[in-house]
Amino acid sequence: MTDTHGEAGEAARWWATAVSHIEPGSIELRDRPVQDLIGTAGLVDVIWLMLRAGLPTPRESSLLEAALVAGVDHGPQAPSIAAARMAATCGVGLNNAVATGVNMLGDAHGGAGQQCVEMLTDIRDLYASRGSWRQAAQEVMADWQSRSRYLPGFGHRFHPVDPRRDPLIGLVRQAVRDSVVGGDFLHAALAVEAILERRRAGARPVPMNIDGATAVIYAELGFSAPLARGLFVLSRSVGILAHAWEESGQGRRNKGPIPRSVLPARLPQPKDA
Repeated sequence: MTDTHGEAGEAARWWATAVSHIEPGSIELRDRPVQDLIGTAGLVDVIWLMLRAGLPTPRESSLLEAALVAGVDHGPQAPSIAAARMAATCGVGLNNAVATGVNMLGDAHGGAGQQCVEMLTDIRDLYASRGSWRQAAQEVMADWQSRSRYLPGFGHRFHPVDPRRDPLIGLVRQAVRDSVVGGDFLHAALAVEAILERRRAGARPVPMNIDGATAVIYAELGFSAPLARGLFVLSRSVGILAHAWEESGQGRRNKGPIPRSVLPARLPQPKDA
């Protein structure tokens, strides 16, 4: 038993947590002995357990796993992966290379999923008073675009149609039909997508992207907006690790962002220099 008296007890209370508990010969994750989870619970189930203090149903677990799989990698042109590959050639070790990539995941690169959950939540909340998904989406979109020309979760600089969108949204549609999830966030995202499609009129498409599709899943499963970013970081860490490991075996040293034969262009000096 943990001593709760004296200085040791004060330290124990300082670090008190419901996430895990250890004593000599005992490790518990959310009050579940780890030996009971080993071999019986999958990694996705344990991610859910650690974040939510319970285990998901098989359908919830499958839906979460699909979102995590979809976000694993997007090639070395992604800043987080490029940075990890460069770091791997600098003698910092694999863990540092992975950390370098993870630390590139900020608001602009890696934060759109969180932002999209926030936007879809705004639409869901406004729908309660408007009674129209389209009207609620229009009002929330106008508010978001008054602050930024980007709508989180929609549009892609590389893909005219994000190949991850359809399978993920198809799984959510089926989950709604089977009453696994409620469907409000799906309706909100589809309303945004429909408005953007009507606006397009020959312009470059603004399809739902991976951040939008996974945001729908995370929100439907009840994860808070900040956890949508955290789950994306977990997912993308797998790709970052794979790229850093591959790069570390290629024998390059001090790899830069462009080949050594390509020299940066010279910019004109500022007038007041």
